[in-house]
Amino acid sequence: MCGRYSLTTPVDSMAGLFGFDERPNLAARYNIAPTQDVLIVRIGESGAVQGVTVRWGLTPPWAKNLNDGVRMINARSETVQEKASFRGAYGSRRCLIPADGFYEWRKSETGKQPYRIAMRDNLAFAFAGIWETWCAPSGENIETCAVLTTVATPALTPIHHRMPVILDPGSYELWMKGPPNAAAALMQPYESDALGAYPIGAAVGDVRNDGSELWEAAPEPDIWPTPPKQLDLL
Repeated sequence: MCGRYSLTTPVDSMAGLFGFDERPNLAARYNIAPTQDVLIVRIGESGAVQGVTVRWGLTPPWAKNLNDGVRMINARSETVQEKASFRGAYGSRRCLIPADGFYEWRKSETGKQPYRIAMRDNLAFAFAGIWETWCAPSGENIETCAVLTTVATPALTPIHHRMPVILDPGSYELWMKGPPNAAAALMQPYESDALGAYPIGAAVGDVRNDGSELWEAAPEPDIWPTPPKQLDLL
């Protein structure tokens, strides 16, 4: 799954990477959590690429309460085309969710150890996402999103058995604009030596903590029969 991630890349850089013209006011965020507003990149009604902010946690149009989306921050790639909550969005409202890292917790007999998972040099990348519109009782339209997940790569499986679907830049247009069957082929584990992990401190578990200190490496716990691949990202 994916329950926390970061996005600290300047908006001008992201506009160049993802091809949108908007300049939303985005602060560097080291600990993005569900129900918060997040940046997505999508195809607008005019056919142009847009960079907009929406709430993380997909709320289907038929939901009675916005907070129903808290349970739907992720959508499993294996069932996204079948689940009533997701299939409409998958069919016609796919998006990119920019990030420059995400966090997972490795469970052990002694507790949970958080890890930061990111690209070398902290380069920005994109999760595969879907978005939806929910109409509040007041008549306000609220847009929400979910991150697609898949099975973890062998390198990351010791930390967690699931991971976000990470898209190659060359597949961005196909994911956002292509037919559902073609987009389905993109929902695969991201197999690249550029992606790695390292242990960090427990402070990331508190959503009130949102600073660069969260990226500081912690000592590697002595719990691995085969340690996961480590990257020197700092």
